Amino acid sequence: MRHNIVNLVVTSVAVTCLAFLPAVSCACTRCIYLGPENTVIAARSMDWAEDPGTNLYCFPRGMKRNGAAVPDSFTWTSKYGSIVCAFYEVSTVDGMNEKGLVANVLYLVESDYGKPDGRKPTLSISAWAQYVLDNFATVAEAVDALRQEPFVIIAPVLPNGAVGQGHLALSDPTGDSAIFEYIQGKLIIHHGREYQVMTNSPSFDQQLALNKYWEQIGGLTFLPGTNRAADRFARASFYINAIPKTDVHKRAVASVFSVIRGVSVPLGFTTPGQPNISSTIWRTLYDHEKKIFYFDSATSPTVFWIPLADMDFNEGGPVKKLTLSGGETCSGNAAAMFVKAEPFKFLPAELKN
Repeated sequence: MRHNIVNLVVTSVAVTCLAFLPAVSCACTRCIYLGPENTVIAARSMDWAEDPGTNLYCFPRGMKRNGAAVPDSFTWTSKYGSIVCAFYEVSTVDGMNEKGLVANVLYLVESDYGKPDGRKPTLSISAWAQYVLDNFATVAEAVDALRQEPFVIIAPVLPNGAVGQGHLALSDPTGDSAIFEYIQGKLIIHHGREYQVMTNSPSFDQQLALNKYWEQIGGLTFLPGTNRAADRFARASFYINAIPKTDVHKRAVASVFSVIRGVSVPLGFTTPGQPNISSTIWRTLYDHEKKIFYFDSATSPTVFWIPLADMDFNEGGPVKKLTLSGGETCSGNAAAMFVKAEPFKFLPAELKN
């Protein structure tokens, strides 16, 4: 059924990082629940300064891709089908492929992808997550491939004027996880089940250090309560492991939703002088084992879901779209609501001299 909804501080260096975060327009959170009997659930919030007009796409196998970056754009053909969230209709920012691999792109202003030297092809950051979903079944496969740095990422300006700077989180049905960041032109990979949470600034290694302080404080005794990235990191890290562990998927899904909602920013909330703190626009949740995608809009009272088993990923099949922009949403199983559509085009990126 379709509805239309109207619309820490550890050291002085860490203190400086928190007090003078650069002004950006996104503040998201991602967390992974590791339960018994292979129950693995990923969730993320999309916090943004405006509605990015998110729509969902179903992509089949066998799609010929172009990384939308000149002068030498990276190309590939998709090995796996996927369901993805299209950001401004120009970028894959979130999604799951038919093997249960999940990709989440969150904003990171410290990102520095280096400059192409002509020896490797280039890839617009708008296609980064889609490349991973198209090509890999597991986190380990993706880590092995991306560690070779087969391309150089170029970050174009997004439609709202923000530079497309971000870091990438991956998770899979085994509970494996990886965080990919480019800092000062160098790719840094954090790979392991222990990397369950990611937010925004500062860089991931500093987030881990800040969170270590809060772990020593004692969790329930005192947790940071602001909407800053480091505080959301600490709260999500504590609660995703503090909630009861269960292999009853309905219960686990509800518990993880409660965690990601608990670190969301209320709709319409703004912080003067802190444009890096933005309202939560939507939340996604992925049941890795059952391969079910859940979508929770901040402007809708309902949650809908898409079992990937109900979608057609066969090579040669049509691209399909579920329109959510303009206040559209659904309830219940929304697999049948997708309609044939043209794929969106990745945001072009061009190397500037």
